[in-house]
Amino acid sequence: MKRFCLALDLVDDPSLIAEYEAYHQNIWEEIRASILGAGIIDMEIYRIMNRLFMIMETEDDFSFTKKGEMDASNPKVQEWETLMWKYQSALPIAKEGEKWLLMDRIFKLV
Repeated sequence: MKRFCLALDLVDDPSLIAEYEAYHQNIWEEIRASILGAGIIDMEIYRIMNRLFMIMETEDDFSFTKKGEMDASNPKVQEWETLMWKYQSALPIAKEGEKWLLMDRIFKLV
């Protein structure tokens, strides 16, 4: 199993943040199926203020490239991503079109 940690910001507006969280309390079934179908075993998203932190646990052969290709050909995922972009704000270091950015692990206890 692999673990990835990613970061993203939200638009700093309490009502939009509340809407974003509401969508994530009951994600669309097609989105859940897409996540699991890509080899993601578990996913958690945490928030402090408008900063998001995602932890993904994946199968050993998980590939962000393959996940991106699957998402690009899935109209429901594209609809979800377009909707979520209303709430999301790219990190200042993100390149054009980038959302979630991989974080580097700098410490591990064991």
